[in-house]
This record gives sequence, C-alpha cells and structure tokens, in this order.
Amino acid sequence: MNHPSHTPLRLACAAALSIFGAAIPTVHAQTAADTADYAPGRILVEPVAGLPEAALNKILNLVGGTATRIGKGPIRIVDLQAVGNEKASVALLAHHPLLRYAELDRKVQTSFVPNDPYYGSQWHLAKIGAPSAWDSTQGAGVTIGICDTGVLPTHPDLAANLVPGWNFVTNSSDTSDVYGHGTAVAGTAAATINNGIGISGVAGTAKIMPLVVTDSTGLAYYSTLATCVTYAADHGVRVANVSFDSVYSSAAVQSAGSYLKSKNGLLIVGAGNKGTLISAPALTSMIPVSATDSSDTITSWSSYGPYVALSAPGLGIYTTTSSGGYASWWGTSFSSPIVAGVAAMMMSVNPALPNTQIESLLYSTAVDLGAPGRDIYYGYGRVNAAAAVAAAQAAAATDTVAPTASISAPLAGSSVSGLVAVAVNATDNVAVTQAVLLVNGQAVATDTASPWQFSWNSASVANGTATLSVQAYDAAGNVGTSAPVSVTVNNTVVVSTTPPVIQLTNPSSGAKVSGNVAVATSASDALGAAAISQWLYIDSKLVASGKGSSISYNWNTKKVSSGTHTIVAVAQDTAGNKASTTVQVTK
Repeated sequence: MNHPSHTPLRLACAAALSIFGAAIPTVHAQTAADTADYAPGRILVEPVAGLPEAALNKILNLVGGTATRIGKGPIRIVDLQAVGNEKASVALLAHHPLLRYAELDRKVQTSFVPNDPYYGSQWHLAKIGAPSAWDSTQGAGVTIGICDTGVLPTHPDLAANLVPGWNFVTNSSDTSDVYGHGTAVAGTAAATINNGIGISGVAGTAKIMPLVVTDSTGLAYYSTLATCVTYAADHGVRVANVSFDSVYSSAAVQSAGSYLKSKNGLLIVGAGNKGTLISAPALTSMIPVSATDSSDTITSWSSYGPYVALSAPGLGIYTTTSSGGYASWWGTSFSSPIVAGVAAMMMSVNPALPNTQIESLLYSTAVDLGAPGRDIYYGYGRVNAAAAVAAAQAAAATDTVAPTASISAPLAGSSVSGLVAVAVNATDNVAVTQAVLLVNGQAVATDTASPWQFSWNSASVANGTATLSVQAYDAAGNVGTSAPVSVTVNNTVVVSTTPPVIQLTNPSSGAKVSGNVAVATSASDALGAAAISQWLYIDSKLVASGKGSSISYNWNTKKVSSGTHTIVAVAQDTAGNKASTTVQVTK
C-alpha cells in the first residue's frame, strides 16, 4: 500500500491502560524538532496473534486510529485522525496487553558514507575467499530482495539478474533507482558474473528483486522497510538486504525479519555508520553487519555493539552505479550485501539446508577477529565465503529434533469467555520459527516470534468443552505438539432476530449475459460472517453453496437457452434468520 512520505518522530514513554478503557490522547504543541524524524499521523503496532480485527479496531479507537495490515504478516500501519497525537498514542498503547508493541514510524537513512566516485579493484572478493566459493556455486536459484532506492533496470551488469519487484512509495511496479544507492547495493550482492564486462557480485548468478522504499531523498520509514521485508517473504525471497541506519531498533522491522525467518529466509542489515557504541541487544530476527577495511580492522565510522553478528568489507567497495557505470563506495550499506551474497551462495549449493543452519554456519566459519568469540566490533567475525560455502556444501540437514511446546495459560478446566489470552512455552535445539494455536483441532492463529502468545476469540465456538493445543515448528520442518488443554467455554448467548443482508453483486438485474458469467454474492449478519450459510440458485436449480460473507459461481451461459433467467441468493444465520434476493437477466 502507498504510504506517502511524511516527516518522522522520537519514541515516547509508555503508559499502562485497561484493555479498552481510555480516551483519545490530548494533542500537545509540536515543535519543528519534534517532527524532524518521524511520520506525522502514523504509528506502527502489532496485535497478539489471533486477536480479532474488531477487537483491534476497538483498541485503536482509543487513539482515533485505523489500521492497515502489511501483507500477510502481523504488523499494522495505523493512521491517526489528527497529526500531533503520535507520541501520546504510542505511550498509551505501548503496554496494552493485547498488543506486542507500539512504536513511532521513524525515518531512517541509507548506511553509506558519501565519497567521490573512483575506479578501483574489488579487493573485498579475494579477502572473503569468493573465488574459491565460486568453484562450487555462484548463487543460482536464490533470489535476493534489495529493500532500497531501486535498481537501474538497464545496467549491463544487473539487467540479466533482475526479477520483477515493487515500489512501496509510488505503489507501482516501477523499480528504477530514484537515488543511486540501491543500484550500488544490488551490484555488490549479485552483479552478473563471468559476462566479460564490469564487475562480479558476490553471488553473480543469484536473482535480484528490486524493492523501492525511498523517494528521491534516499530516506525511508520503518513502515516501508517492514512492508518491504514482509513482501519479500510473501514472494519467495530467501535473503533480504536492508542497508539503512538504526533498523535494528525497530520492533516492526524485527517482526518482519521474524516473519521472513518463519518462511525459511534471512534478513541481513547494515550495522550503521555512526562510529559509536550502540547498546542494542543481540537479535535472532536479523543479522546486523559491521564494516571492516582491507586489513580486517573495523572502520572508524562503523557502528558497533552487542547487536552486531558479523563483519564484512565496507571500505572502497567497487560496484555498479545508477549512471550505468562503476564506482567505489563506503559504508555498512555494502558490508551487508556482501554477507547477503554469501548466504545466497550457501543456500544455492545446498537448498535442503534450513535458514537456521545457514545462519549458524555463517557464524561458525567466520574469521574470528578481536576478542575470542562474539564481540561488539566484529560479532562472530569477518564473513568467510570460501569456508561458509564449503561447510554448507558438506553439511546435511541433520536436525530431526522436534520442538517442544506447552500451554501455560489458560489452565486445564478453566471457564473462559470472550477474548482469551493463551500463553505458550516453545523451545527447540536450534530455534522455533513459528507456533500455531489449534482449537478443537483447527488452526486459528499463527505467531512468528517469541514470546509465543495468542488472543483466542472463544465466541467462535459453541459453549461447552473446547480443546486447545499448540504446534511448534522449526526451520527444518520438525513439528512438536503440546499436550491438549480442555477448557469450558461459557459465553452469553445472544439471540438474534435480525435476518442477514444478502446481495447479488454480479450480474446486475436486467443485464444481458453471454459466455462465462461470474455470479457473486455479498452477505452480512449481526452474528458475524462465520454465522452465515449461503445458497445460490439459477432457474430454481441449486448451483453453489457455502459459508461466510460471499460465495461465487462460474455460470456457462452457452449451455442455456436464450431468454430470461432467474438468479436467487439465499442467506441464513445460525439463529435461523433467513433472507434472499433475486435478479433476472437475459441471454
């Protein structure tokens, strides 16, 4: 969805509130400094898995907000009624028991140090042992998503490797480079190898999906970056690269990284170029990369801290430009796509390896620099393409240990009603990638990040005994199922005498039809869509039936006689209320 650029904000303190009892926050006067780094009129939230949309909307009404879901993931972009409520809204919602987090939609910059273009050699490829890795693979069969400023589609070293992407700023398929940074990042990761021209990317036969998250200023928001990573996950990308400062601080981008990881992908990000210690903790949702020079020393401008997982060359990286040529660039913007390219080669040489094993081998094969083991400057060490690809090629997907799972709340025998908080414990010898809540054997919600928790709408089942269980999955596909927990559902039964509202949305009454005609209905009811059953008749013959708010039927009018035909749609709810609608058409 297109979310136009705004000016971004600072995080506010959080205030506790009851589940639904609070008012729209008071608007306070804003200064230019207040609005310099966040999107006015917009925040980000994530509901607990399984929370009904109606309940989420009720929570957001507290701040005058309306939510838009990002792809198929769990994150919501919330548009506020009034500019000026952003910090107060985040403070009000941050500790809500039915929300995992609420945060400001901060603006972030690309992670590169501007430098006068100059031609030079690709020293970084030999430093990481890429030529040895190329004897086994160059990344074929893997797509790298470049969440950036776009890619020059006609660049002779990139065009052959490009696949269709998306522009999240203009909401279009135009992924041309609007700033120049994305083309350089893409070339670092996967410029075409062995084509007799230009340079070689780390994974020179991998595919590049250009994904535009900035306008011509080169600035992005947490919301567009989270949207980009979620889109990549939903479109088969195995490796996504985000070369922007401070993304490791965003709960929304972390959640998007967890969502990508639940789909067997990895998110690689630049550590940033502040040149200072950042106290962010180590993360499992992404791989932050610091920058090193040709002597394997961290650069003076690379950020560092406990969150850094790997290091890679980032000084004088010779790569593609949006003018169609080549130049040298500096920054952790170029360290992260080097790691992304190595990860793509590992996935290519052994497609059976789960992402968690790829990640583990990236760490274990890195050249340990600085203090022994993981440290704040180099993480596990400088990436080693030769050793990592060799290890991936030799490795077998040996993880056969299923996760363990249990439900800690509600307790067995509990009486429940309304929205029920379901707390889950899930562990694995490697990592749990997702947990699925089942009620009476049917999956009702999926969570992709710990702490594993759900909100179950108990009104979705009949009063009486309901059995809850949880399935925990790891990246190797192993599944562990919890012991069942039986509870007693005791909701107040609402007796409705209001019939459903049923419409035939196509064709319209009096229409002339021919060929194949899409017959479609739309129905609503006071008891909700789940309470509706529908039947569709053509000339008194039942042709389709189903449950929910709509059904459809492909009517082949070539097989019917000329003249008038009658279409009838009937809807009935679980209280026995019934309604129907009729249209007549002519062939």
